[in-house]
Formats: sequence, C-alpha cells, structure tokens
Amino acid sequence: MDSPYKDLDRPPLREAALRRALLVPGGLWRELDVLPETGSTNADLANRADEAEGLVLVAESQVAGRGRLDRRWTAPPRSGLAVSMTLAPNEVPVARWGWLPLLAGVAAASAVSRVAGVDVRLKWPNDLLVGERKLAGILAERAGSSVVLGIGLNVSLHEEELPVPTATSLFLAGAESTDRDPILRALLREVEEWYTRWRLAEGDARACGLAAAYTDACATIGRRVRVELPAKPTLEGPATGIDDEGRLLVTGPEGQVAVGAGDVVHVRPAA
Repeated sequence: MDSPYKDLDRPPLREAALRRALLVPGGLWRELDVLPETGSTNADLANRADEAEGLVLVAESQVAGRGRLDRRWTAPPRSGLAVSMTLAPNEVPVARWGWLPLLAGVAAASAVSRVAGVDVRLKWPNDLLVGERKLAGILAERAGSSVVLGIGLNVSLHEEELPVPTATSLFLAGAESTDRDPILRALLREVEEWYTRWRLAEGDARACGLAAAYTDACATIGRRVRVELPAKPTLEGPATGIDDEGRLLVTGPEGQVAVGAGDVVHVRPAA
C-alpha cells in the first residue's frame, strides 16, 4: 500500500491535532475521524443519523463522492477536503432548514478567504466560486431528524486533474496556503459559530445576520440567471434576493418566483 507521505505536496491530515483543536468542552463538535478512504462521507454519517449531532467525518479519498442530483465528485487522494458533519436543529422550524447549505457556504467562503487569501464568492444554492470557476460544493441531506452537511473543496488540484474545465482549486487560484489542516479548522469553527447564532435565533436568518452575510457574498443575486426546473418551462430573469426560507427570488415573465433548492437543476448566468 502506498504511504500517505509519498506525495510530499499532499501530506495527510493530522487527526490528533485536529481533535485537540476542535473537540473542546461545551463545543458543537464531539467526534472527529479522518478516514484514509471511503465511499461517501455523507452516506457514512447518514447511517449514524440516530446519534447526537456534532459528528465530523473527513476522508482523504472518496471513491463514491456525490454532489447535488447524485452527480459524481472525485479527486486524487489528499488533493482536497471532503468533510461531512451532522446537525440537528430541532428547535428550528423545518421550513427554515433550507438555510443550512447557505450557512455552510458563508462559513466556507469566510474560512477559505481568511486562511488561503483567495477571494471566494457564493453561487446559490451550493457552490463556492473563484471568478466563474467552481472551487467547492455543498450537499445537505436529511437523515432521520438530522441533517448531514457535506463540503467538498478543491485544494491542490492541478489543471489536468480537474473533474471538469469549469472547476478550479486553491492552488490554481494562487492561494497563499494550501495547508488543509488550518483550512479545515477554520471551516469547522466558522460553521459552529454561524450555526450557533442561527439556532439561537430559531432559524431567523435575518435576525442573526446570516441573510446579510450571504447576500454580501453571493455572486448570483443581482445577476440575470436561467433556472432549469424539472417538468416546467425554463425560468429566466434577474435574481433579486433570498426569502425567509433560503429560496432564491427570481423575477420572471409572470412576476417573482421563489425557487427552492429541491426544485432546481442548476442556476447559472444567462448567455
């Protein structure tokens, strides 16, 4: 078996150090594991949905990683971050749970911008962008009374390793650092901070400042977009904002439409 230290540009994550930094008394995160390889971190945690929230699972390699709509997500071992976590905001109305992937986007963009020095923007509902190229994706899935929130971030991929030409990585974006340990620590701390604020506000994204933070970071709002909906005509028009449930507001021929993440194939700038 190949040693994880064979590629010195892609060292393994330091599991013990991550646990010391993140598993603190009174904190959200109560268990953190780093696997050499797994099929899907989201699927692994979905199988543990009956446990208390605060589980974090990271994989150095995913062989069956998934994005939205079951799109495949692959990357060379240790070239990115594939992390999933369990959250159970049971005091928050379920109608507001649509904010969770947006919350993760705000947290990830803030962490990556601060640690790696890269200007990151958000594409509704679940992508992180550098310019118009995708740096990371977010997948939120219900599992029992919990939500499994997964984030896949491209860190050290070179151009020839990208899964699609429209993707990018921190390395290709000229990041100041591609050390995954501090990026992961910052990411999980940001998620915990925003999640705590949002939960204490009973999911009111405007009251806790999440809506304003998302709007400031979102590249979709204010642009003309095309939304392809299953079994419905394509909706095209300006994206004007986000409603109280985290849905994208698009002004079409028949007026303003609130687009839910469960109905959207993709949103992109119109040609």
